[in-house]
Amino acid sequence: MLVSHETPIEFLERSRKYNDYDYALVHLFETNPEYYSFFKASKTLGREVLLDNSIFELGEAFDREKFVEYIEELEPTYYVVPDVLEDGFKTRSSFHKFCLAYGDLPGLKIGVVQGKTYQELVDCYKYMSDNADYIAISFDYSWYKSIAATKLNQYGPGDTLEKQCKGRQRFISMLQEDRIWNYDKPHHLLGCSLAKEFKHYTQEKSIRSLDTSNPVVAGILNKRYYKDIGLLDKPSGLLADLINADLDGEQVHNILYNVDEFKNLIDRVSCL
Repeated sequence: MLVSHETPIEFLERSRKYNDYDYALVHLFETNPEYYSFFKASKTLGREVLLDNSIFELGEAFDREKFVEYIEELEPTYYVVPDVLEDGFKTRSSFHKFCLAYGDLPGLKIGVVQGKTYQELVDCYKYMSDNADYIAISFDYSWYKSIAATKLNQYGPGDTLEKQCKGRQRFISMLQEDRIWNYDKPHHLLGCSLAKEFKHYTQEKSIRSLDTSNPVVAGILNKRYYKDIGLLDKPSGLLADLINADLDGEQVHNILYNVDEFKNLIDRVSCL
């Protein structure tokens, strides 16, 4: 799996040593020109750039017209087509309308699976399998809590992180068991609750990439990964809110330690 950890601006240049590709949050382009310049430079260096529509940070996808302008200017390797949180029908409609209106944009189209029930998620997955270049699956569908309650009832009502961690694993397994999973199309895993989840996918070739700021945010908050586990909880806050963080030596050391341990979790050799 290709891995990218979102990183504060101060540390972006260094992040190319531990990130396999560069993951951009489009809404940060508006207020941080140096952030945009980094990704523009990544393109000239021949690195893959994924442009996200910032729905997780904003609660809804970034302004469509501005998003299109940035796609045309940046020419990312791939971009996340505007979706609607936990609404499969509206997400499919948004994807369809976006592609009709902007069919010749540079880059591959990532379609995010959305929904509140298994059937709704399946319907959205099938649509993205037929129409998107790349399929993305999020870490935090509310449905994961219900599947955890029925299939993973060893977890109590407060174990949300464990339910999200195991829930996405179970969702992918169900798609495969029901012969819905498209092994011929690349998949991307959006975010995480607990980093240990990714140990589960090391042999699945159709899961091509993932992104998570987890080890970086943890490092900024002076939390260090446990070997072979990661963290037992999730650092509070969004990396987007720490994008201009002024890092001290201890925070830098913690970030580098955590991203190295993350690579160990997915059986990757450190490149630090």
